[in-house]
Amino acid sequence: MSRISRIFISLNIVVLLGNSVRAQQMDLNEVLFFCYFKGNGTDGLHLAYSIDGYKWTALNHDSSFVKPKAGKDKLMRDPCIIKGPDGLFHMVWTVSWHERSIGYASSPDLIHWSDQQTIPVMEGEPDARNCWAPEIIWDPKRQDYMIYWATTIPERFPETDSTGDDGYNHRIYYTTTKDFLHFTKTSILFNPGFDVIDATIDNDGKRYVMFFKDERLHPTKKNIRVAFSKNLLGLYDHITKPITGRYWAEGPTAIKMGRTWIVYFDKYRDHTMGAVKSTDMKHWTDVSGNVSFPEGSRHGTVFRVSRSEFLKLKELDK
Repeated sequence: MSRISRIFISLNIVVLLGNSVRAQQMDLNEVLFFCYFKGNGTDGLHLAYSIDGYKWTALNHDSSFVKPKAGKDKLMRDPCIIKGPDGLFHMVWTVSWHERSIGYASSPDLIHWSDQQTIPVMEGEPDARNCWAPEIIWDPKRQDYMIYWATTIPERFPETDSTGDDGYNHRIYYTTTKDFLHFTKTSILFNPGFDVIDATIDNDGKRYVMFFKDERLHPTKKNIRVAFSKNLLGLYDHITKPITGRYWAEGPTAIKMGRTWIVYFDKYRDHTMGAVKSTDMKHWTDVSGNVSFPEGSRHGTVFRVSRSEFLKLKELDK
């Protein structure tokens, strides 16, 4: 990319930020990214970017950045990416509907990726039915990464076995690692007393905030709620009422811009993405009509990249 092109794109970012009231106190040196999958996840990782958190534009002509190789079924659903203190982007994802493992890979630039690993996080539970929607977060206190996901183990919580779909009765489990080679024993992270999937955790500066899907079918819930904890490893409690209203919603992911939290979610029955916003984590406003995502976007994660990293990826659109 020429110096003039770089200056032009940089000026565009500044102008867009300057003209957007919605881009509250956003760092001019950062760009928002969204990693997602399409269809059943057979073609791999997709990336989109946003200047204001509302309009999302696909990168690489909405072609896949990474083809799935981990697991038996070779899927790449529900991708989650974070940038670690080591400067690498770390990604985990769902490799299958029914396997007891998750996928992992790392990248210095979101373009070149390491060999994909299959991490057998639930191999110690031979009756486990699945490992869905893994996410990853850095723990500055413990100086390690926590990976967490949803799994059903039949008859583990028999009092709620009949409340979900097809006998599924999930809870959120976790493991920790410092090097993605050695992992602590899998333990339960979140058991609210009902079927729950799609947890994602952020820190609001005072506490850890978990957004999750209430997966109960009887009585019908299927919406996003919030729980809180002073410690990353729990206990998560003070569960809120649904924040996504009437939608059948899943796959939440959140970002804070200035004082405003935006939670994006997959309106999977409507085959589109939705969003709600709040400044106090108590009162939520539906802004689904204001957001736009690449067609076919499904359950992903929002994260930040530097402007220089964004410019390198933008070159792929030429």
